[in-house]
Amino acid sequence: MLRCYSQTDENEEIYEKVKLHRVKRSGIKHRALLELAVFVAILCTLVVSLTVDKVNKHLIWGLEVWKWCVFVMVTLSGMFMTNWFMHLAVFIIERNYLLRKKVLYFVHGLKKNVQVFIWFSLVLVAWIFLFEEDNKHSRKTKKFLDLITWTIVSLLVGSILFLMKTFALKVLASKFNVRNFFERIQESVFHQYVLQTLSGPPHVEEAERVGCKPKRGHLSFMSTEDGSVKGKKVLDMGKVHKMKQEKVSALAMRVLIEAVRASGLSTISSTLDECINRRGKHDKEITNEMEAVAAAYDIFNNVAQPNRNYINEDDLLRFMIKEEVDLVLPLIEGTETGKITRKAFIEWVIKVYTSRKALGHSLDDTKTAVKQVDKLIAGVLTIITFIIWLILLDIASTKFLLVFSSQFVGLAFMIGSTCKNIFESFVFVMHPYDVGDRCVVDGVMNPHHWYPEPMLMVKAIENVNKLKMNLLVQHTINFQNFGEKNLRRTELFIAIKRVLEELEIDYTLLPQDVHLTSHK
Repeated sequence: MLRCYSQTDENEEIYEKVKLHRVKRSGIKHRALLELAVFVAILCTLVVSLTVDKVNKHLIWGLEVWKWCVFVMVTLSGMFMTNWFMHLAVFIIERNYLLRKKVLYFVHGLKKNVQVFIWFSLVLVAWIFLFEEDNKHSRKTKKFLDLITWTIVSLLVGSILFLMKTFALKVLASKFNVRNFFERIQESVFHQYVLQTLSGPPHVEEAERVGCKPKRGHLSFMSTEDGSVKGKKVLDMGKVHKMKQEKVSALAMRVLIEAVRASGLSTISSTLDECINRRGKHDKEITNEMEAVAAAYDIFNNVAQPNRNYINEDDLLRFMIKEEVDLVLPLIEGTETGKITRKAFIEWVIKVYTSRKALGHSLDDTKTAVKQVDKLIAGVLTIITFIIWLILLDIASTKFLLVFSSQFVGLAFMIGSTCKNIFESFVFVMHPYDVGDRCVVDGVMNPHHWYPEPMLMVKAIENVNKLKMNLLVQHTINFQNFGEKNLRRTELFIAIKRVLEELEIDYTLLPQDVHLTSHK
């Protein structure tokens, strides 16, 4: 069924679609039902304690029953009440147009921490007004009440520290992803959209047939969390093409990352099976290059005209608009002649598969590193909260703090080294030497070292089997296009080798021992 898209604001359209799937709920969970039952039970007890005189005059540890009901309600049902409050606050913020793109990402990220902070604040206020206002307590009881009071205060301070920690990590993670992955994600999403569009029916041709003006398409993907499918999300490709790295919002970056990481490699293959196998068959995932070749073969047959072994620009215009075709043609080799062969198209799909796989691994590694750093910082903040609790209770003396701080400084060095190793793990360095290479260690070729004790020896190694050369070139290719960059670098090396051969600069192998044996 065809749809003619109206000339609505693209920003408004993509925002409403993302918000619709984000706020969708699967139903009330069992935990929510239990919390609701506890809240109703405590509320009924509170009403009884205020209306029945016998219960109203009854005291428990010197306090009326209604005070205990209020405190228990705030303590046990505080998270339940603050949860509804946070949903209302998020709804109000989402209704504000100016705060949509700038704050919405942080609102959903900080919602849980703010909820815990409000809960501890309510518990502290209820404790002070219900217990601390009575000055008739004994000295022992007063000391116990002060212990509880300062404990709640320490937890409140800890919640503030965790709130600041979450905000700082959200900012750093967002900037890191934008700086390192934005262009690669934008390109990968476009490749995914091209495969999805070319694997389906020719919508542009059908739209022109019924008199509708074709527009940029939409990319749909399945959002998953912890292995379970949350729902279907849609990206407006017109909006994606207009995004700039320096102006992309945190929320838009989050949706783009989810389109690459959450959908995984199955998005490419499931799109094909959705259009080709419509009889309830299970979708297949592209897990290797052979399956990528099969997927490319199916797409090529879907786009090319019958009895043709190539795809031209007119074939692509049946599926995409002119602006999108102009972006697709430079991506595939051999388009200078105006024809895309089956071999060139299959090689491009394989390159899309490998780049998508590498990008997914990079995003997963980044997420894992952020989680590890979050755990480390959470451990440090827990220790700081514990120290604050000791200081408020006058348990920690100056001598104790001095000993503890000295131990904490050593721990800080360990944590700093761990964080450094985590982020350095993103740099993958291939081994620069192969078996049989001629190496020089400290200026000596083929040295022999003997140590009677098992110890590690570190020496500067120079590989003289390879030519040292520094060549600065100007290029326009993106750094993340590793496959294309390696091909161009290989062609450059071949050209340099040809020039060196013309100058009679060559490499001669060392004399090799040849052993001849005769067989009778």
